[in-house]
Amino acid sequence: METVVGVRFKKAGKVYYFAPGEIVLVAGDFVIVETARGLEYGEVVIGPRQVGEDAIVAPLKTVQRKATAEDGAKVEENREKQKEAFSTCEQKIKAHNLNMKLVDVEYTFDVNKIIFYFTAEGRIDFRDLVKDLAAVFRTRIELRQIGVRDEAKMMGGIGCCGRPLCCSTFLGDFEPVSIRMAKDQKLSLNPTKISGICGRLMCCLKYENDSYAPCCKKIPAPVVGREVITVDGEGKVTFVNQGKKNATILLTNGNTVIIPWEEVVEKDINV
Repeated sequence: METVVGVRFKKAGKVYYFAPGEIVLVAGDFVIVETARGLEYGEVVIGPRQVGEDAIVAPLKTVQRKATAEDGAKVEENREKQKEAFSTCEQKIKAHNLNMKLVDVEYTFDVNKIIFYFTAEGRIDFRDLVKDLAAVFRTRIELRQIGVRDEAKMMGGIGCCGRPLCCSTFLGDFEPVSIRMAKDQKLSLNPTKISGICGRLMCCLKYENDSYAPCCKKIPAPVVGREVITVDGEGKVTFVNQGKKNATILLTNGNTVIIPWEEVVEKDINV
């Protein structure tokens, strides 16, 4: 077992483990750590805890120090520089007539590298662009092509639910999402209704599916279209609400009722 703290470098970004060493840290502290990209400024989001070796990516690096007010000011200064770098890069892309869309720019804390994130339909030959950018900024340049889900995470926005995107607010990692999850939750299979603004299946289909699956095993949901018997009479299931565990029944007399699953009995079609 190792004592670690979880550090996040971006809002809703992935959490990385570091050894606290002799430094006393709690969640909410800002720290300076060494990563593969150089020195980085991050926030402790998980306080000291014991984890197994299988949860650690070796070698486990140690937190360099707590961040100071000067470090925070430097981060803000870098963010201002990122805006200028974004504008400069867009001009260079246009000058080279490259079919790519610049999404975001990120400075490392020590300004040892500038990372430009972009999307494109296929492979882009940006070697000349890198040379131009290196001549302007006089530091290491990295151009990183990302997918549409990463673009949505970086850009943010409002989902069809009316809330900020899950990926840009609290989801640290993307997990595989399948159409099967939409079927299990009795959702419309219309792509426009189950896709996020990125054009891919909505992330909530995955993490909400973990809640739907157990409740459906305990109390099997009625099947839409089946004839059933209820306390109000016979009818047909027209809609099933997985979350509230109730079903909408169209009775033979033309009335519609909403009743709990356990009060619905499927009619024996062999009788």
